[in-house]
Amino acid sequence: MPLCITKIAYRSESIHTLRAWLESQPQGAVMTTRYLPKRHEEMKGGSLYWIHDHSICARSPIMEFRQQQDGRWNIILEPRLILVEARYKRAHQGWRYLEEDKAPADLAPDAQTGDVLPGKLHNKLRKLGLV
Repeated sequence: MPLCITKIAYRSESIHTLRAWLESQPQGAVMTTRYLPKRHEEMKGGSLYWIHDHSICARSPIMEFRQQQDGRWNIILEPRLILVEARYKRAHQGWRYLEEDKAPADLAPDAQTGDVLPGKLHNKLRKLGLV
């Protein structure tokens, strides 16, 4: 099973703006990081899971890692957003590893989805056994 990573979708007002940004880059969306993840070889076939408003809500498959001339690294993502079952996730800086077996499941393409519940509210409802 491939290894995945999580990242905050900063500068994204909503899932819709994140999707629009990804789809506007047909050669692949580029995320820049200072360091190549130590476990990057395990990420072949993995995804970057997006955190928005304290909730993992979508993922983008990772295409490749590419080094820039200044030593930084680009994570090249497929220009598509796959919605997943929302799951509470604390905010963090940078990226964090996520084992594939602990990652949220994809939503069916024909699933009716509205706005994603804020992560804190989703977590409270989960603790009450309501989701």
